[in-house]
Amino acid sequence: MSDRKIKIAIAGLGFGAEFIPIFQKHPNAEMYAICQRTRSKLDEIGDAFGVETRFTDYNEMLEDPEIDAVHINTPIPNHAEQSIAALKAGKHVACTVPMATSVEDCRKIVELVHQTGLTYMMMETVIYSREFLFVKEMYDKGELGRIQFLRASHQQEMAGWPGYWEGLPPMYYATHCVGPILALPRGEAEYVSCFGSGRIDEKLIPVYGSPFAIESCHLKFRNSDLSAELTRSLFNTARQYRESFDVYGSKKSFEWTLIEHEPCVIHTGEVPERVNIPDYAHLLPDEIAPFTTAGVYDSDDNQHLSFIQGAGHGGSHPHMAHEFLMSLVEERDPYPNAVQSANITCVGIIAHDSAMEGGVLKKMPDFTLQNEH
Repeated sequence: MSDRKIKIAIAGLGFGAEFIPIFQKHPNAEMYAICQRTRSKLDEIGDAFGVETRFTDYNEMLEDPEIDAVHINTPIPNHAEQSIAALKAGKHVACTVPMATSVEDCRKIVELVHQTGLTYMMMETVIYSREFLFVKEMYDKGELGRIQFLRASHQQEMAGWPGYWEGLPPMYYATHCVGPILALPRGEAEYVSCFGSGRIDEKLIPVYGSPFAIESCHLKFRNSDLSAELTRSLFNTARQYRESFDVYGSKKSFEWTLIEHEPCVIHTGEVPERVNIPDYAHLLPDEIAPFTTAGVYDSDDNQHLSFIQGAGHGGSHPHMAHEFLMSLVEERDPYPNAVQSANITCVGIIAHDSAMEGGVLKKMPDFTLQNEH
């Protein structure tokens, strides 16, 4: 492995603080700077993890020539603006999902990556979860046979969450179910058709002009005989939290558990078998492998900073950080790169447009397709 070190700055220290020790311990990273608007929180976390370079102003941070890459973990409405600013400042970008909430902002990011030669990666957790890595290993070995169909769902009750979440169209935050469906065969969406169903609280509807409790989308893969079904809900729908995907193959099929913490199921022909998903820490450098199964806060003194997400998201956090760093060290595209991130994100944006128009078929923009922009 190369000994090159990438100087990382993290913006947003809620979820973002989860990644500080991962970057501190990765052999190819230097955890250089952190950014948080609230000075007291910035100093609390900076002191806890020994990060000396601190900013309360994001644009001021981008002026620091020492920074190679910015990892953005701020609220959804800031993702596009901050990604664009970082690319214009000459920084590589890793950004939590979604890439943006408009097709035009996704286009701007893709165009900037092409113009600058910089790297952009959307940090989609599900495609680096142990469940996905397990199914991907089966697929790569030929155990599934020919993939015949894929299905994914992300259902979550967001009542009481702050600000921009209220009334958010379900498909605007669909990457957790779109991502694994496209990532398994490394495919692209060509067009979608989506229906809205049900109705959320009347007080929530005017925020985005979206009435639907559930949006369900059919997605057609480009240059493929495959299609997929996606289901997304955010409000007024009774369901345990679930980020899931099912894969139906000619030899074997994989179905996500219906209830959290119960085994998933593999069907060989018509014979079902419950399976416990193994961890995939062996794919990582030894220094960060423990972060797949435990919270990142590694001493009792720091436990108050954690909200138990280090052990969540299917152990994906160190895998995502490793992929981003290795793409920079090895001078290659990460998965997903800017175009792939735009394809994944725009599926949801365009699907919602389809639902608002009664399910009309919508094609993906050319800039979201490899070799078409």
